Amino acid sequence: MLSLDRPSFRTLFCAAAAGAALSLVTACSGSTPSPALPPASSGAASSLGAQSAGATPGKSLRFITLDDQADPTFNQLLGINDKGVIAGYYGSGQAGHPFQGYTLHKPYAQSDYVNEDYPGSAATQVTAINNAGDTAGFWIDNKNINRGFVEWRGVFTSYTDPKTGHGTVNQILGINDSGIAVGFYTDANNVNHAFTLNQATSKFEALTPPGGGSAQATAINNHGDIVGLVTSNGQTSGFIRKGNHFSALSFPGGNTTQPFGVNDRDEIVGSYVDAGSVMHGFLLQNPLTHAKWTSIDDPNGIGTTVVNGINDRGDMVGFYTDAAGNFDGMLILP
Repeated sequence: MLSLDRPSFRTLFCAAAAGAALSLVTACSGSTPSPALPPASSGAASSLGAQSAGATPGKSLRFITLDDQADPTFNQLLGINDKGVIAGYYGSGQAGHPFQGYTLHKPYAQSDYVNEDYPGSAATQVTAINNAGDTAGFWIDNKNINRGFVEWRGVFTSYTDPKTGHGTVNQILGINDSGIAVGFYTDANNVNHAFTLNQATSKFEALTPPGGGSAQATAINNHGDIVGLVTSNGQTSGFIRKGNHFSALSFPGGNTTQPFGVNDRDEIVGSYVDAGSVMHGFLLQNPLTHAKWTSIDDPNGIGTTVVNGINDRGDMVGFYTDAAGNFDGMLILP
């Protein structure tokens, strides 16, 4: 992994330039949806702190910091299944801080971190985990090329969308219990293209939101509902695809809405940027009917909170930036 300036939030997306030198989400992000993408139901936004109402009305959220002490300066928790097993990685990719994928099992002690590397890789990020414990993510070779992978029933398989051409980036960002994965590839012109992948058949299918633009599929639930983000004319919003229908998702009053996770109730988590350029996590409930947006900030966070994954129990994972400038893994229990 080439050295990067210390990123301000999740570095998984928009990995186009310089092969494995992952660009930041802001490099391909903005604020509003493509006009051709119909909006989902609008709704009011509320804010959550450590003692505020959580995913279940009337209950408080409990924030727990989880860092692999192999590199406590940089941890990102990216997915969580219904058994509470977490997927993530440590390491910023800078010199002395290489990427190391892992899974984390209850009771979440240091001995419960299990390193996961794609065989022969120079670096690995584990981005998703399903209820059977199958994982997905991407790996980086010695030529700084990103390739997606799925570890299914203990067997690793690497995947590259055949449409990638001279592009050097493929990343798988979500997988469901049926083995349908989602992600994106970046072409030679640094444009991102979302896809679905059936791990059983190795068949890729394009996922193209209306209006075009640069798109990334970030998560899929067991009903086949997919969330992601799309950028057009320098502006970024989220989307949900349910069946064959796309709906745009934008945090009320915010910009650069980026959905990263979805559960079987279509509860969606991700991040948005406020008018002061501060990044917050969010939880969106009932996105297509009576949308309820909730802003989430870890009480120990300084300026950045991102929520990456949510399971059917309402447990959420992500990360925040602390006062020392470190990136800390975050588990949120409702």
